[in-house]
Amino acid sequence: QVQLVESGGGLVQAGGSLRLSCAASGGTFSNYHMGWFRQAPGKEREFVAVISSGGANTYYAGSVKGRFTISRDNAKNTVYLQMNSLKPEDTAVYYCAANRRTFGARAYEYDHWGQGTQVTVSS
Repeated sequence: QVQLVESGGGLVQAGGSLRLSCAASGGTFSNYHMGWFRQAPGKEREFVAVISSGGANTYYAGSVKGRFTISRDNAKNTVYLQMNSLKPEDTAVYYCAANRRTFGARAYEYDHWGQGTQVTVSS
């Protein structure tokens, strides 16, 4: 059973940057595709980015492409989300998630979830 713990959220002004981390334990991290999702108040959880188990492939939501970068360090069992040029509409709770089967962008494809970290972008 994989456990995921996010960190790095906070309050930042528009145009600023944050780096989220997600530390995994309890499984073979390199076997898992890792995704980032976010959920704003009153909205459904939405896909942000995914990275393949070996790190060779990434895919982004159109709303963050060119501003966010997902990466992973399998030696440290950690996945990262570098967020640049942040906008107020990026405000949400950000979740990391893991699954072994699918390099996917849908929440239902993921079996393991962290507790989330709040990102707030002020205008």
